Amino acid sequence: MSNVPVAVVTGSNKGIGFAIVRALCKQFPGDVYLTARDPGRGQKAVAKLQEEGLCALFHQLDIDDLQSIRALRDFLKEKYGGLNVLVNNVGIAFKVHDTTPFAVQAEVTLKTNFFGTRNVCTELLPLVKPYGKVVNVSSMVSSSALGGCSRELQQKFRSNTITEDELVELMTKFVEDTKKSVHEKEGWPNTAYGVSKIGVTVLSRIQARMLNEKRKGDHILLNACCPGWVRTDMAGPQATKSPDEGAETPVYLALLPSDADGPHGQFLSNKTVRTW
Repeated sequence: MSNVPVAVVTGSNKGIGFAIVRALCKQFPGDVYLTARDPGRGQKAVAKLQEEGLCALFHQLDIDDLQSIRALRDFLKEKYGGLNVLVNNVGIAFKVHDTTPFAVQAEVTLKTNFFGTRNVCTELLPLVKPYGKVVNVSSMVSSSALGGCSRELQQKFRSNTITEDELVELMTKFVEDTKKSVHEKEGWPNTAYGVSKIGVTVLSRIQARMLNEKRKGDHILLNACCPGWVRTDMAGPQATKSPDEGAETPVYLALLPSDADGPHGQFLSNKTVRTW
């Protein structure tokens, strides 16, 4: 099977992730894996695509569970000898009027959106084959949240030399600062989701840099993107884009031609590179 190209989309039983899988089923020349925490929901989503005449495969994945990530890693290694396209789509957000204490919101949101996504990358990036594509779904909220950070934090997050360890330290500090109710005093904005997505965007920049340093000849392109404001369970029914419209930029990045030398290490929305 190792000559069959394979694409994996995390958190894809509904919403934008599901729309990304649907588009890849139509355009990607290989196997497309829809993943979900709950196998029942995942299988149901695969069946829905089958009704549309599309063929997706299912693999269980809970990005909050390292064992689950490693099970997927071992499966891909054994069956395909690696991975061609990885779309890190999983993301959670508390509703605006949620009364959960902010420190709890911060811990839960960063655990999944940043630390979970990072764990997936740590385990799966080494499997990405030459000319592979990696897409980390971030959000324009990462830009507005960055604007709400202190000048010192902004400089750190915009630095071209920040390391993954330093980023992890900053994300951990945010969670700790919220527990002590000093996050605003320490220069953080009042948005756990926004900070988690700063983490995803900056992580993408670091990962792209590392790929340039360690695997330059492999021509792997890795980017972060914002799907836009999309009508999902998370964003609500007032949002301006349908899930299929939200999938457009992630799918564009996942299917960049093999002779493309960019974008790489960028943050895009509406298929356009944005200034970070």
